[in-house]
Amino acid sequence: MKLVNQLVLPCILGSSAFIAYAQDRVNDNNDIETMKVVATIKDNNDQRIKKSSTATKTSFDIKDIPQTINSVNLEQQKIYGQNDLSVIVNKLPGVDTTYDMRDEGIKIRGFSASSGDIYRDGVRASGQVRQSTANIERIEVLKGPASVLYGRGSGGGIINMISKQANFDSPSTFSLRGGSWDKYGGMIDINHVLNDKFAVRMTVDHQSEKSFRKGIKQRDTMVSPSVLYDNLEGFNWLVQYTNDKLWRKPDRAPAYYDLPKGVSIKTAYAHPDDYVKDNFNSLRSVMGYEFNHDWSIKLTNMYRKANQNFDHLYAGNYCNLDGKLSNGNLCNYKGKLKFRRAWQETSNKTLSNTVDLAGKFNTANIAHDILVGVEYNIEKREPRLALTSLYPEAIDPYHPHWSSKKPHYNKLSTKTNHKATSKGLYWQDLISLTQQWKLLAGLRYDNYEFASNNKLNHQSRSYDGHTLSPRVGLIWQPIASQSFYASYSKNFAPYGGRGLITIATDSKTVYDDKPQYSRQYEIGVKSDWFNDKLSSQIALYDLELYNVRYQPDSVNDPYNWQVRGSDRSQGVELSVIGQLSKNWYINSGIGYQQAKVHKDKKTPANEGKYLSNTAKHSGNLGVRYLPHENWFTEVEFNYKGSMYNDDKNLVKRPGYGTWNAAIGYQTRSVDVTLALTNLLGKEYWRSSSMPGTPRAFLLTASYKL
Repeated sequence: MKLVNQLVLPCILGSSAFIAYAQDRVNDNNDIETMKVVATIKDNNDQRIKKSSTATKTSFDIKDIPQTINSVNLEQQKIYGQNDLSVIVNKLPGVDTTYDMRDEGIKIRGFSASSGDIYRDGVRASGQVRQSTANIERIEVLKGPASVLYGRGSGGGIINMISKQANFDSPSTFSLRGGSWDKYGGMIDINHVLNDKFAVRMTVDHQSEKSFRKGIKQRDTMVSPSVLYDNLEGFNWLVQYTNDKLWRKPDRAPAYYDLPKGVSIKTAYAHPDDYVKDNFNSLRSVMGYEFNHDWSIKLTNMYRKANQNFDHLYAGNYCNLDGKLSNGNLCNYKGKLKFRRAWQETSNKTLSNTVDLAGKFNTANIAHDILVGVEYNIEKREPRLALTSLYPEAIDPYHPHWSSKKPHYNKLSTKTNHKATSKGLYWQDLISLTQQWKLLAGLRYDNYEFASNNKLNHQSRSYDGHTLSPRVGLIWQPIASQSFYASYSKNFAPYGGRGLITIATDSKTVYDDKPQYSRQYEIGVKSDWFNDKLSSQIALYDLELYNVRYQPDSVNDPYNWQVRGSDRSQGVELSVIGQLSKNWYINSGIGYQQAKVHKDKKTPANEGKYLSNTAKHSGNLGVRYLPHENWFTEVEFNYKGSMYNDDKNLVKRPGYGTWNAAIGYQTRSVDVTLALTNLLGKEYWRSSSMPGTPRAFLLTASYKL
């Protein structure tokens, strides 16, 4: 890594005065998307992507990527009013979500992907904060390990949110929306070409809404300006700033099976003084230079600050009429609920710097598409947390009413500063052995350092290490429309598998003597049908997560982690997307997975049991029909199978299926859509403490210049 320090880092850090992010440019049609994610969707009703760089950091044909990639077009998804990232991706096969007030609660193929595995335009979106989708136009989900290019991760996969940013061909759009439970909002999205070298964009979005749960509400305001410069001689530079502020009245009810019978799903238990404030700012820059048609270099810098402050009640305990809690312990507030209270202020600051060199060359008759990159990242986290025992006031679970104000916290339980530094060097090569046979190979070396300073007990600890992350995939394409592949990939997580950098300074805590890591084997087929009108992909995988950590006492000691063993997920996924005939389109996927505890030193009896909050079956089917010119109708069915709420597999949550429908009128400049979610009014629980939203409508109108 001496080369990194002496040659590359001064260049990176010197550019960080403008700190940043950005994007690459350019395909033959001047399409612009971050990370060269070239969406070749010519028909707005066709939801396929033909090229992506989420898995490879350079624009590759989907059939040249030996891993599963799913995508969601946000312009289409948001006609249903679904803005939360966890709700949007929950429809994808092999993706499960649970309601978590602090972050997204997302699992991919059985394993967590909530904070450290979420990216914006290919840059890690670190920090304990809800991920806003206000400025996102597409979400891509890469299934399985991705450490070969991205470094640390939890192992199930990554989620890449591709933002709206300045380009030379997107129209300017104005839109308004309104619907059930006082939901209203609007967006101003102005993309303006100043001349053939400069384009600017300003996107502003605001939304305010209440919930079907009494007293629950939120509002979100996002502002994102960006500038793109292209000198038309190989150099391009995009700079983007994003500020997003989200205020919420949190909804942290007890699990549905801990409440007495007859409690309405519309009942919430938030105290009038409860709040959560999420605020993130990011400044990103990407400078790229094309030496010639085959070789280019890109410098990406990003500074991100994410804050989450909250003061709320949580973890309610119901005392049965016989004077006992659900766990059998005695209680003295029969027929009532009591809650705990948490206060927190936490700040995450991240500086990410990457240099990528991409090129194409031949050795004899073998073609190479190569990428070499260097990364240098610094992340700081400063949590300030106060936890209390049971809040003194007990309330009626059927008709909650709070008569007292919450007192200010008396004493901090956590006041710790964390700092993580990582350096990475990676290599990737798509080797075309023949016209039919290709090999995608990659290797990454990471060196990382971590330090924790407890300001309360004046204890400090530090940790450093290194690791190698390989990936190899063999691709056979007997004809242009069919691609068969087999791949192996590995992931690692140096801080014990947690997406947030939090390690207890207590000397009794296991401190990552062995990094958590995962390994995946996957085989599959990616196909195009009917003269490239329809695409399908099917994959079988075996994914195992090693050195799994757990929290002995997540409530009273949330930063104490121990090692218990390994978990394994095996399954199959199938998707079919594209045009069925002249006026019919389909967007579908189905998955089956067996995600189980493989080894558990802590509780051997759990071995062989299913991982909690992970469904065996999941899938979605969307069909769009264009009956007349400018009109469309759409029906969507989403299914989630039953799953266990607990590690011991004692409480099983029923599966559910919901129907959505929409009708819309579209011209070159005007779009009007009326959409209904949960069309049949299905009552269900999407997580143990959060019911699904009842039937709702959203009316959206937009005008394009």
